[in-house]
Amino acid sequence: MVEAHAAEGAAQGGSHLPNPMHQFEIERLIPLKWFGVDASFTNSALFMVIAACLITLFTVYAMHARALVPSRLQSVAEISYEFVANMVRDNVGTAGMQYFPFVFTLFMFVLALNMLGMLPYSFTVTSHIIVTFALAAFIFLGVTLIGFIKHGAKFLKLFVPSGIPVVLLPLLVVIEVISYLTRPLSLSVRLFANMMAGHTMLKVFGAFVVALGLLGGWAPLAFMVVFTALEVLVAFLQAYVFAILTCIYLNDALHMHH
Repeated sequence: MVEAHAAEGAAQGGSHLPNPMHQFEIERLIPLKWFGVDASFTNSALFMVIAACLITLFTVYAMHARALVPSRLQSVAEISYEFVANMVRDNVGTAGMQYFPFVFTLFMFVLALNMLGMLPYSFTVTSHIIVTFALAAFIFLGVTLIGFIKHGAKFLKLFVPSGIPVVLLPLLVVIEVISYLTRPLSLSVRLFANMMAGHTMLKVFGAFVVALGLLGGWAPLAFMVVFTALEVLVAFLQAYVFAILTCIYLNDALHMHH
């Protein structure tokens, strides 16, 4: 990752710092138009397909033997399974295990996209808010639908805090509704902002390494090495936060805890 940013900076010319936002540009790989709508296959779509294929290949290959003494790949797959299963059980309860396949797929997909973005010359899909918002909006609509299917009109009690004086109810209900409706925005912005900010910082310091040269660039280079390791941790944490908030929203829909 460090070498990629440095090489890209060198290609731009010694003293001219590259645009750190260039790495987020969407490129049409296969131009397509359906009924006047741009449905082109882009670099973003390509890396989503790559992520889905890698997850499928990893899980199928790792678990094909199902050995009593697991291999390293099987151990990683089993740890991933138990990690997400415990997350669902702890936050939603046993009733939430029916939604485990979705939460597991969501966690692995976001994690794969985040980790792919750390590879040199790759594309970080989760650095685009349209992608993260689409995921968050799908979760929001799905959870809301589950809540109404399970509880009917009683699901609206979620917006009425218990033990509150009647005179304060109108104000608090409005606050609760606004808070609920902003869930997809907060969920999507958290992932998008962290990934975009981290990759922008890496690009900026990579340009500093090239501009300052071998003698003067050791400090930003050392920072980049440390920051790259931190970004890998952030990539995992953001996938975890995305999945655990989904579990919390599911818990509200199923149990209406307030």
